[in-house]
Amino acid sequence: MNAKTMRIAVFVLSFWLVSGELLEADQDVSVPEDWILVERVGPLEEVELTFALKQQNVNRMEELLKLVSDPDSQQYGKYLSLEEVAALVQPSQLTEKVVQNWLQSHGVKNCHTVVTRDFLQCVMTVQVAEALLPGSKFHRYRRDSHTLLRSTSLYSVHEDVHQHLDFVGGVHRFPPKGKEISKGWEGARQSALGYHLGVTPSVIRSRYNLTAKDVGTATNNSQAVAQFLEQYYHPADLAEFMSLFAGGFTHMSAVERVVGTQGGGKAGIEASLDVEYIMSSGANISTWVFTNPGRHETQEPFLQWMLLLSNMSAVPWVHTISYGDDEDSLSDAYMNRINNEFMKTGLRGISMLFASGDSGAGCRHLTKERNTFRPSFPASSPYVTTVGGTSFKNPFKLSYEVTDYISGGGFSNVFAMPDYQVGAVGMYLKSVQPLPPQTYFNNTGRAYPDLAALSDNYWVVTNRVPVPWVSGTSASTPVVGGILSLINDQRFLKGLPSLGFINPRLYKLKGKGLFDVTEGCHLSCLDDKVEGKGFCASPSWDPVTGWGTPNYPVLLAAFMD
Repeated sequence: MNAKTMRIAVFVLSFWLVSGELLEADQDVSVPEDWILVERVGPLEEVELTFALKQQNVNRMEELLKLVSDPDSQQYGKYLSLEEVAALVQPSQLTEKVVQNWLQSHGVKNCHTVVTRDFLQCVMTVQVAEALLPGSKFHRYRRDSHTLLRSTSLYSVHEDVHQHLDFVGGVHRFPPKGKEISKGWEGARQSALGYHLGVTPSVIRSRYNLTAKDVGTATNNSQAVAQFLEQYYHPADLAEFMSLFAGGFTHMSAVERVVGTQGGGKAGIEASLDVEYIMSSGANISTWVFTNPGRHETQEPFLQWMLLLSNMSAVPWVHTISYGDDEDSLSDAYMNRINNEFMKTGLRGISMLFASGDSGAGCRHLTKERNTFRPSFPASSPYVTTVGGTSFKNPFKLSYEVTDYISGGGFSNVFAMPDYQVGAVGMYLKSVQPLPPQTYFNNTGRAYPDLAALSDNYWVVTNRVPVPWVSGTSASTPVVGGILSLINDQRFLKGLPSLGFINPRLYKLKGKGLFDVTEGCHLSCLDDKVEGKGFCASPSWDPVTGWGTPNYPVLLAAFMD
C-alpha cells in the first residue's frame, strides 16, 4: 500500500457522514422494527437526495431573530422578506462551487435549488448515488402499503466536500410511525350511552372565551397545517364537520389551497383533526394544507415541507404541525440545521407550532437497570412554540382543566435552555418538590411545552362519519394555532405586523392571558424509581402544560401592541 492509498484508507475509516454527523466507523444505523426489508435496489433505479449546504451568518440570524421577536426591542416586528433571509444565509460561493463540482464530477446534473440556495435536490441512479457516497447500499423497505428506499450502511463523503455540507437527506432517516390518536374505543362506546360531553368547536370556543364575533375578517391573514406520514384529509369530511359543529359562528367550509398532492383512499383521523380544528378555532381565516407532494420513495416529507418554505415568498402566518421523533434517533447536525430553518421562518414573521407529543416525559431504556426520560424533536427546538395537552377536571361539563397524562414535555438533551425561559424554568425547578431523579433529565436543556390546550375526547368527522373520543396533542396544537391566527387578524386590522416567533413575548407575559393548569402529572418510565410518573403541573410554567391554556380576550389584549 503506497502513501496515497493509505491516506484514503484512513479517511474512509475515520470520517463518516450519517444524517450530517460524523460517526465512528463501528456504529450501526438501525432499521425500525415496523419497516421490513424487501430487496436490494437495482443500479439503474432512481433516487432523489437532498444536500443541505452550509449556511453563512447563522449567529447573526439568531441575533436578528431575538431582536424581531422581543417586544422590548426597537426592531420588534420588523421582519425580513424571503429574499432578505436568502441574502443573509445563502452559502458562500466556495461552498456552492465545491458541492456542484463534486456532483458534476459524478455525472449528477438533474438538480434544483431553492430561493435561499442552501438546499440542492438531485435525482440520480442508485449506481451514481452509491459512487457519490462510498459505503452506501440502497435497499427497498416496506411498512404496510408504503415503500421506502434507504441505505442503512455507513458511508463516507470526501473531506473536501464534507466541510461544506450539514447533511444528506434521503439516505438514512426512516419516518417515525404515526401514533394512534383515538384512544379507548371501548370506553368511547360505553360513554356514548351516557352523557359524555365530548370536545367540539362550541366547547372549545366556550372554554377559551371566544364569542360568535371572534372570527377572521382581515383579507391578508392565513394559517396552515402540515401533514406527513401518508395522512390526508377529505374535503367532504371538512364540509360535513362544519355543518354539524360550526353552526354558531361564521366559518369557511373548504381549504383555500393544498400545497402538494392529496393521496387517495381513506382519510386519516389526524389529518381530519388538524384541518377541522384549526378552521373552527381560527374561524373564517384562509387555510392552507401542506401535504406529501406525491413523494419519491427516497424523499423525506418533513424535509420536503421545509424546502417548500425556503422557496415560497408568500406563505401563511401560522403553521401547526403534529409530528415528531425521539431526539436520540436523530443526529445533532440534522436537528441543528432544522433549527436554522425554524429561525428563517421566525425572521419572516411566521409562527411555528408543534405538538409536544403523546408519550408524557417518554422513556429510554439505557440498560436493564437504568432509564431516562426521552425528549422529542422538533418539540424540543428552542425556535418553535410547543403545545401540550389538558383534560377537563369533570368530563361531563365545562369545568377547569387539568393535565392530560399523555401530554409530552420535559427537557432537551441536545439544546441549551434559551434565555427567554431561564427565569420561568428555574422557578419551577426550585419550587416544585419532589422532582424526578436528576439522572432522568437534563435540567439545563430547552424545556417544553410553552403552552397547552384541551387534548382529550374530541369529535372528528373522518370518511363522512362523526367519530368521538379522539385525543392527543395533535388536537390541542391546531386549536392554539387557530387562536393565534385570530390574534394576527386583529393585529392586521390595526396595521400591526404578525406575531411571528411568540416565545420571547409569551414568557415575558408570565402567564397573563392563560388559564394556569396546576393539577396532574404526565406519564414516564414504568420502573421502581419513578413508577410511571414524569413531571407534574404547578402554578406558573411547568414542563407538562407550559404556561397554561388560552383565555382569548385577555391574551388578545396582551398581544395587541
